[in-house]
Amino acid sequence: MKEYDEKTIEELIDGKLPWQRLKEIITSEKDRKRFFIVREILQRRVKFPEKIILPLSFHLFIVDKNGERVIKCDCGFEFGDYRKNWKEKARVYIRDTMDKFLEIFPEFMTPDPDWIEIREYYCPSCFTLLEVEALPPGYPPIFEFLPDLDALEEWLKEISD
Repeated sequence: MKEYDEKTIEELIDGKLPWQRLKEIITSEKDRKRFFIVREILQRRVKFPEKIILPLSFHLFIVDKNGERVIKCDCGFEFGDYRKNWKEKARVYIRDTMDKFLEIFPEFMTPDPDWIEIREYYCPSCFTLLEVEALPPGYPPIFEFLPDLDALEEWLKEISD
């Protein structure tokens, strides 16, 4: 199993690798150190001291805050308990009219606003776009991922030995 150095992993995270190199890495067996290296790189980049447990997306992380597991944006804004839908605390811009759809879609390729709305979720602190959903009007925000953090921590202990 091939291991990759920190510089290569950082280029992977930043999308700076040439396609052939990227393909080689993502199709190969994952080395045991990679998760730890990714987490270390991301930890250096965030503006908060709490330890990252698990990255959720480009800007969202589950962190350990004094024994509590909470979701934070990389700017430090806290969305609360990881078991609750963070989107309920985000700023939301809803595209639900033809005029708003035409801002992002070419004419004659827009969805029907009677059937769908596009929700853009932003961090209330730094206004970074965190997620986009296309849903029927009135549909609740999707709760995408509820990881088993106890199992993750147990697995990480096993592979770090």
